[in-house]
Amino acid sequence: MEILAFGVQSDEKPLMEKAFEGHHDIRCLDVFLNEDTAPIAAGYEIISSSVNATLDNRVLQTLAAGGTRMIAQRSTGFNNIDLPVAERLGLTVARVSSYSPYSVAEFAWTLAMAVNRRIVRASNRTRDFDFRLDGLMGRDLRGRTVGVLGTGKIGEAFTRIAHGFGMRLLGWDVAENPACAELGMEYVTKDELLAEADLVSLHVPLLPATQHIIDAEALRTMKDDAILVNSSRGGLIDTDALVGELRAGRFTGVGLDVYEAEAGLFFLDKSLEVVEDDTLARLVTFPNVVVTSHQAYYTADAVGQIIDTTVHNVLDYLAGRRSENVLVPAAGSS
Repeated sequence: MEILAFGVQSDEKPLMEKAFEGHHDIRCLDVFLNEDTAPIAAGYEIISSSVNATLDNRVLQTLAAGGTRMIAQRSTGFNNIDLPVAERLGLTVARVSSYSPYSVAEFAWTLAMAVNRRIVRASNRTRDFDFRLDGLMGRDLRGRTVGVLGTGKIGEAFTRIAHGFGMRLLGWDVAENPACAELGMEYVTKDELLAEADLVSLHVPLLPATQHIIDAEALRTMKDDAILVNSSRGGLIDTDALVGELRAGRFTGVGLDVYEAEAGLFFLDKSLEVVEDDTLARLVTFPNVVVTSHQAYYTADAVGQIIDTTVHNVLDYLAGRRSENVLVPAAGSS
């Protein structure tokens, strides 16, 4: 059987081909799955999608009509998939429920340190042989307060690094993580966390309840000189509201690896095009903002685990097995 994989990065392709070797053939495409590319999947029973794929009603209808019966998404998040439609069409949908939490946690800290110590500005200056220190002053993190919104596996890994810096630890989540509590984390309300934290990092999934969890009111609650980092999902932040606060001169720095309208932009080369997203265009002009293109997960360790799990998801489907990675059919359904 040949499996069709959409949105495969050049670094990822040899890993995919090696992982499937001895199991099934795999055809890797660099195009992303959306309404325009879905017809390519005609005749493929199993397809694999990336995090920025669009799997809405139309795409799922096209896939099902073309003979697709199983979608193996290579990510933890699945907010891009219309699961009720997939279930109605009889499609099996699986994801990667977990991979190296250190990849994302370490990158979140990379963003935090980059904006705190003005690394991008300093690097750009030295390329022009400008070695002044004006405007490059940062702050020690030791003794300051970090607020972690979401203390699951990635949030815990982020917290352990914060503990190593010697920071005061504040957390918010629907359930406390005992490992974080053992490190000295104090669980507080979201408003308390935002008001007291010098650094706020987001590690919650994107759900209806967390959409724009950092909205205009939340941003106003934060300290004027706080640092905000998002390496989870772009929809957690109301970006228009964030731009408004940045225009008012607030925040020491903002590090974003995700953006709520990133589909159709991130992972693609748009350098020769006019980007019509005015919000993103404005966002990247702020000197205290660093935007990266959803690369926090992108380490050899994490990508290897993602691909290995995807292979197992495909083999489980073909063998009629169920695992925790299966989203559709829902648990308990016939």
